[in-house]
Amino acid sequence: MRRKAKIKHTTSPDPIYESVLVERFTNRIMYDGKKSTARKVMYDAFEILKQKTKTDDPLKVLDLAIRNASPVLEVRSRRVGGATYQVPREVRPERKMALAMRWIIDAARSKKGKAMAEKLSEEILAASRGEGSAIKKRDDTHKMAEANRAFAHFAW
Repeated sequence: MRRKAKIKHTTSPDPIYESVLVERFTNRIMYDGKKSTARKVMYDAFEILKQKTKTDDPLKVLDLAIRNASPVLEVRSRRVGGATYQVPREVRPERKMALAMRWIIDAARSKKGKAMAEKLSEEILAASRGEGSAIKKRDDTHKMAEANRAFAHFAW
């Protein structure tokens, strides 16, 4: 019997930048349904980005950061005959974006001693330059996939 088709939820754009990407990022930052707090953090981070980069459009910096932090390959566990192999797989576009956002936010949260908006803006800026914790995470993922390339024939 076939499964029910998954319902794709569409995200409405955020009120200030009219961007779906910003709204998704805000939703990822959000804790316990406190969207207004998450939006405040996001918009404050954008203000800091505007000052640091001397540009009017922090969306370009965010987009570049997400593209830089997006992984191309990842490893998935696959059980074959009693042994579990780490099989390298290509990452779907939606998952690429989700992983990149998660890694950027987690890297910002792991820093100590500053407001979340400052930490987030620093991490977005670092990722847009191709450095920082989120980029290191992507590189580690790629290295693991490359190391397990011998098991690529187990891909399903």
